[in-house]
Amino acid sequence: MKSICGLVVLFFVMLPHAAAYDPLDPTGNITIKWDVVSWTADGYVASVTMSNFQMYRSIVSPGWTLGWQWAKKEVIWSMVGAQTTEQGDCSKFKGNVPHCCLRKPVVVDLLPGVPYNQQFSNCCKAGVVSAWGQDPSSSVSAFQVSVGVAGTSNKTVKLPMNFTLLGPGLGYTCGPAKVVPSTVYLTADHRRKTQALMTWNVTCTYSQFLAAKNPKCCVSFSSFYNQSITPCPKCACGCQNKNNCVVSDSKQAHKKGINTPRKDNAPLLQCTHHMCPIRVHWHVKLNYKDYWRVKIAVTNFNYRMNYTQWTLVAQHPNLNAVTQVFSFDYKPLVPYEAINDTGMFYGMKFYNDLLMEAGPQGNVQSEVLLRKNKDTFTFKHGWAFPRKVYFNGDECLLPPPDAYPFLPNSAKVNSITISTMVVSALLFLFIIS
Repeated sequence: MKSICGLVVLFFVMLPHAAAYDPLDPTGNITIKWDVVSWTADGYVASVTMSNFQMYRSIVSPGWTLGWQWAKKEVIWSMVGAQTTEQGDCSKFKGNVPHCCLRKPVVVDLLPGVPYNQQFSNCCKAGVVSAWGQDPSSSVSAFQVSVGVAGTSNKTVKLPMNFTLLGPGLGYTCGPAKVVPSTVYLTADHRRKTQALMTWNVTCTYSQFLAAKNPKCCVSFSSFYNQSITPCPKCACGCQNKNNCVVSDSKQAHKKGINTPRKDNAPLLQCTHHMCPIRVHWHVKLNYKDYWRVKIAVTNFNYRMNYTQWTLVAQHPNLNAVTQVFSFDYKPLVPYEAINDTGMFYGMKFYNDLLMEAGPQGNVQSEVLLRKNKDTFTFKHGWAFPRKVYFNGDECLLPPPDAYPFLPNSAKVNSITISTMVVSALLFLFIIS
């Protein structure tokens, strides 16, 4: 009995850490690096860099929100490239008033187009950060902060703690700040190296279980060899929004202001049986001698949300032989090197990298041509459909395997007929003998 209780306790202790593990992106994380670039009379100036090392999970609009708790009574004198959402009570300061006096400041990125004297490198993108696998150059966000009433040396400075990250919603868990070797910089002429006075890192990982109780997307299937369509499962994303949904052809769907987002990012969904904001449809379109062709369509059913720099990840054994992708960009994901069965699709820049809100323009689609592997290729048992599908880093709910489009009945009848003929022939020979 004691051993069973011990295993149960061990399971719950390990659960939070296991939940943040993504088997298709095992090393994916967001690393927040603080580089102290100078000491001041009562504190320090730090450059804070947020790097998204996740292969296919970006931070979309309305962007990231970063929070922490000061170890002592530190204040923020000024910020460049970002701002806190509240100033707090700074009444005890005379003369210069700090930017923020809260013990738990909450920081957001600045909007594009702010004056140059408020900008910092890799700032001012409204908190939107691309996935590393999609666009490494846009996977970084940064700002500068001047901290006062703090330590003024490596020995006296106290690291901030209890970091939180919204990207833009829940799902991220951040570990404690850890001192690491100081960052080394190269001068513009690449002839001299300088380094930060002190550096510490904070690592944040994502868990879909923490982000939402229900999936955020679902998958439907169809094929050229079967007239039936396998829809998304009923209430695939939960039906809690069923009473507030909008019928697609109703007057409300064309009402002015229907696409205006709310501060709490609450969705306004089109009425469907699955009630998901996103549906991914996988259609097995054509069969050639040496190739086969798939059509992929992504539809947005949320009237209050459009998806910038969206990503779609699929896992299928034949993705190791992608010949051509027609309207999406494509990148294979090989987290385990020896296994090449996962790929990321994403929109072409300035063409279809923006998935519009629900409505006539709320979909993107492409076709994929794959070369057959004669040793493994088949249309039987649902082999032509993906094993896993992710949209914007969240796993989508697939239909149950027994609902997949199957080959025509003639194939089954023929196999039964042949076996029946064999048994009949053996029985006839047995009777004659």
